[in-house]
Amino acid sequence: MGLVAIFGAGVMGETLLSGLLRAGRSADDLVVTERRPDRAAELAAKYGVKVLSNIEAADLAGTLVFVVKPQDMGALCDEIAGHVQRDNLVVSLAAGITTDFLESRLPDGVPVVRVMPNTPALVDQGMAAIAAGAHCDEQHLVEAEELLATVGRVLRVEEKHLDAVTAVSGSGPAYVFYVAEAMIEAGVFLGMPRATATELVVQTLYGSATMLRETGEHPSVLRENVTSPGGTTVAALRTLDDHKVRAAFISALEAARDRSHELASGS
Repeated sequence: MGLVAIFGAGVMGETLLSGLLRAGRSADDLVVTERRPDRAAELAAKYGVKVLSNIEAADLAGTLVFVVKPQDMGALCDEIAGHVQRDNLVVSLAAGITTDFLESRLPDGVPVVRVMPNTPALVDQGMAAIAAGAHCDEQHLVEAEELLATVGRVLRVEEKHLDAVTAVSGSGPAYVFYVAEAMIEAGVFLGMPRATATELVVQTLYGSATMLRETGEHPSVLRENVTSPGGTTVAALRTLDDHKVRAAFISALEAARDRSHELASGS
């Protein structure tokens, strides 16, 4: 993989940097770009990595990881295009930026991998979907997988599915936090102290997610195991069905998918 340069040291850029270091990568094999001098000094002191200009990083690195804001991607490509070679690998974590967009602004033949990460990468439990550009081969995808695996799980998808991935897993943590917030508020409404309701809900969500992963059972099977005939759970689920919560989730993810497509097309 050689030297890895992370362009953009915001939350996700720093998350990936710290994940690579925890996974055993040497700070000597990593560089970061950051425009703000105070932030650059903070990163250098905290992680022991070099903080370089975009052009310096592009000249040195074998793998270029773009973690700048989507609206800044065109300017970044224009700035470093003359310093990117066909034997580099570009990995982009910018939402809505297609491989076509990047390939059209970089030298012909540069391999590009597009990534849709999510915020649980902050606790090494991210879900990243990756899609190959026109010039990628198996080794390029493996390199991208190795990078993202330091902060969670990685799944290969076709690029045409990335708007749906954005809706399901990219935005997905927000839906879980929304449900958690609603359950906590319900606990408070039912008379619990907020701290008690919060602990009950957080551990219930954590335990339920762990069951889904470790048992391999379909969610409907696990749900049925909790749902006794004529009991409390079925009464609650009936109310959720009356309010069309399942249909609302489908509509919500459809709206997120559509908005992702609009953003990618510049709407």
